[in-house]
Amino acid sequence: MRCSQCERENPAAAAFCGACGASLDARCPICGTANPPTNRFCLRCGRGLAAAAASPGPSPRAQTSEAERRQLTVMFCDLVGSTELSQKLDPEDLREVLRVYQDTCAEVIRRFDGHVAQTLGDGLMVYFGYPRAHEDDAQRAIRAGLEIVETIRDLSRRLEAPLAVPVAVRIGAYTGLVVAGEVSASDTRGDMAVVGETPNIAARLQALAEPNTLVVGERTHRLAGAVFAYEELGPHRLKGVAEPMRLFRVLHEQRAESRFEATHRATLTPLVGLEEEIGLLLSRWEQATAGDGQVVLLSGEPGIGKSRLVAALREHISVEPHTRLQYQCSPFFTNSAFYPLIDQLQRAAEFERDEPAEAKLDKLERLLAQSSPAVSEVASLLAALLSIPIDGRYPPIALSPQRQKERTIQVLVDQVEGLATRRPVLMVFEDVHWIDPTTLDLLELLISRVPAMRVLVLITFRPEFVPSWGSHATSPPMG
Repeated sequence: MRCSQCERENPAAAAFCGACGASLDARCPICGTANPPTNRFCLRCGRGLAAAAASPGPSPRAQTSEAERRQLTVMFCDLVGSTELSQKLDPEDLREVLRVYQDTCAEVIRRFDGHVAQTLGDGLMVYFGYPRAHEDDAQRAIRAGLEIVETIRDLSRRLEAPLAVPVAVRIGAYTGLVVAGEVSASDTRGDMAVVGETPNIAARLQALAEPNTLVVGERTHRLAGAVFAYEELGPHRLKGVAEPMRLFRVLHEQRAESRFEATHRATLTPLVGLEEEIGLLLSRWEQATAGDGQVVLLSGEPGIGKSRLVAALREHISVEPHTRLQYQCSPFFTNSAFYPLIDQLQRAAEFERDEPAEAKLDKLERLLAQSSPAVSEVASLLAALLSIPIDGRYPPIALSPQRQKERTIQVLVDQVEGLATRRPVLMVFEDVHWIDPTTLDLLELLISRVPAMRVLVLITFRPEFVPSWGSHATSPPMG
């Protein structure tokens, strides 16, 4: 298998490149999904991969010039009212507005690993899934679209004072099969492009969107799952499309404890072949409830059943009195300090969207009262962590940034210990291969203190993450 980083040929079963150490993914020739090299079938579409993995990789030139069929999510982003803006603004001011708008959108798109395929003045065409495919490209496109809308709202507020013009965007996204490759057939590298109805439909959806909204097609809606809240717009007839299409306006991301819950809200598949692993987890839970705190590591390739095993443990102990704390790491927030902790606190406190700061502080105090007798001493730290204005409710924090981080970590670990004095605690850290460094510091401190608590810490991750807690943890075999 050819390494995409250094182009060295590796054995077909190799998981990592022997020259540069990069992970070797088996790309499905139908949908483009990256699969572990040991997989015989594609995680997304089920196509057999053995033949592709065993055959020698194509030359670099063939990789770029040969067309391939793959599933792609195309997003169109258009600046609203650009004609009116050109009439109100001096050409130099208009040029600056367009530059800031394009740079703002491009920065968001890069963060979600999209590819800006074309820039046409006030319009952008973006690919998610090409040239690089991910297992969640539809979700990435929607996340990027929602963040662009919010970012452009902020940009409009900044521009309205000096230029007296509002700025807004319309966004449409659609997922479908395309033929992808280079436009040019010469030896000179041409522009990468896709052919098919998918870009045309995405452009039609963008034209139907209201200012500062994102509209998606039914296929994108289905692939993204229940991660987002939608408003169904009903069937629409689109130019050039024979049958009416169901369209959806994306409202916002829904709160979910984990990626697994967000994409499997309706039903869970039966647990097959993991009886030994669930038995070990139940045994460790019994030890934890007796006061002998435990840490269990679940490592394996995507799709092997790590999250399903966690769900099975939760089902088995659901009738027992306990507290469950769920932390979901994200590939989009690997550099955002305390991201899993902030997400968990917001869910536990049941914050509402656009809720006043006073109401959030009331809810935060009620949450902290469950684990600490000195609520006022820690509320200011956690309010700062959650970016909630305190408006004189608590004394200002007189700590250096480093000391504030250390104190916040200490407070969060103390909260877990306080909860465990009342009843056993199940703590689940999902997808720790995406953990941010500050949360990793917290996890290391927590693990060092777990043996004295009634706590089971369950940590899931992919093989590329190498934990440093071997002496504290149990690792049941998977696969």
